[in-house]
Amino acid sequence: MKKLVLLSLLMIMSVGLINAQSKNADIKFEKTSQNLGTFSEKEPVATATYTFTNIGDAPLVIHQVVASCGCTVPEFSKEPVQPGKTGSIKVVYNGTDKPLGFFKKSIIVRSNAKTPTTRLFIEGTMTE
Repeated sequence: MKKLVLLSLLMIMSVGLINAQSKNADIKFEKTSQNLGTFSEKEPVATATYTFTNIGDAPLVIHQVVASCGCTVPEFSKEPVQPGKTGSIKVVYNGTDKPLGFFKKSIIVRSNAKTPTTRLFIEGTMTE
């Protein structure tokens, strides 16, 4: 009798665990790369916004957003994004004291999505 109760309890727990694992957040960006175009070193700050949607069936949480250098600063909300809803990541590039010409920087987004890491790119050309 004890074996039957233990076996039944294990089966119930397994079904609950399988159901809990079937829900996942998933992230889809409208664009993963943005070109800021050409701008002057006299006004060396430019901004890009990356919009994403949680296409999963669980809340999406952005854990961390890291830029490849200090000249690129990301801003994002730490609030969970519910399934079907959108969110955004704002990235500010500051080219002060940076060389003129073309640049391309990367931003790494870490989340609880099915694919937990996404790489975004920001590029442009700074002139005199």
